[in-house]
Amino acid sequence: MKFAPFLIFIFLGAAIQVTAQENFNPDKQLLELSGEKANIGITAGYSIAGDLIWSNSAGVACLENQVPFSTRTKTRIASISKNFTAVAIMQLVEQNLIELDASIDKYLSGLPADKNSITIRQLMAHTAGISQYEGQKEIENTIHFVSLEEAMEVFINRPLLYQPGTKYFYTTYGYVVLGRIIEVASKLSYGEYIQKNIFIPAGMSNSGIEMANNLDADQSCLYHHQGKKTKEGKQNDLSNRTPGGGFYSTLEDMMKFGNALLDEKFIKTESLELMLKYQAVEYDGNKYGLGWTLYAPPPNESLVFGHSGGQTGCTSQLMIVGPSKTVVVVLSNTSGTYPDIATLASNLVGYSEASQN
Repeated sequence: MKFAPFLIFIFLGAAIQVTAQENFNPDKQLLELSGEKANIGITAGYSIAGDLIWSNSAGVACLENQVPFSTRTKTRIASISKNFTAVAIMQLVEQNLIELDASIDKYLSGLPADKNSITIRQLMAHTAGISQYEGQKEIENTIHFVSLEEAMEVFINRPLLYQPGTKYFYTTYGYVVLGRIIEVASKLSYGEYIQKNIFIPAGMSNSGIEMANNLDADQSCLYHHQGKKTKEGKQNDLSNRTPGGGFYSTLEDMMKFGNALLDEKFIKTESLELMLKYQAVEYDGNKYGLGWTLYAPPPNESLVFGHSGGQTGCTSQLMIVGPSKTVVVVLSNTSGTYPDIATLASNLVGYSEASQN
């Protein structure tokens, strides 16, 4: 199938331009991206207006038992978890239980003085000045934190990187704070809130918080691609980042999430539109709204939005085209393969858009 290139921007440290290819064959590209020297397991799909148009999988969930990777394989989604947290915040905003521009000390007590003036909006937009992981030890965390309060103790006393609201700096730790605020405002544990208000309404029955001390038996193994080799990844504990990167899901469930968002099963369209407004700061790469990366070219950045994810044993990409109600998802059980995953997702967006013209 030939079609005109659809240009979007992908976040990869700095922005790069990716164009959908002529004669693009999604099944062929998916197969090319799988294998023992690439993505051990990979799945991808797209829907339009709630109808699944194409999906497929390649590779295996675990090399040890050679179980095929499928659209129902449970695998880490990394930072796409932030979308759950951001939508949950907006639900509570709609219920007048949270104010976007309220200082976080309205919800959390005992914070260091320099954190009191941070707002909910700034945390969602990564403009709060909160730091990111401090070294490989925190990235590959092996400590199990029993609560978000305990996880916050790792970073909350560190100095701010800049005055809140003045710069953009992507940080998963800011979303840990948002998760704790959800608990206080809703009077539910973070996990209970997401289950009740995100997973159940969307029909996401195969998604959840990863528990390193009680892993789901059906969950994919972890792999990492480095150079020309792919090797088994070491199991780490995601409890230091749950609201920002601690979930597993499946392709089928993530498609349901995207469609539920577009169908106003979570929040009103007006709330989503607010989330897709970027902040008045400089960006090195794609602009960012409230929990969403904006992928379309200026001046219409919000026409394509979503999130990427990468951590040990996972590379993921979610893209949503608002006007056509297109949802694209790509999930892999292999880290270190983001350029390929992003390109596939980009090509699927272009392929989908061309098919509707």
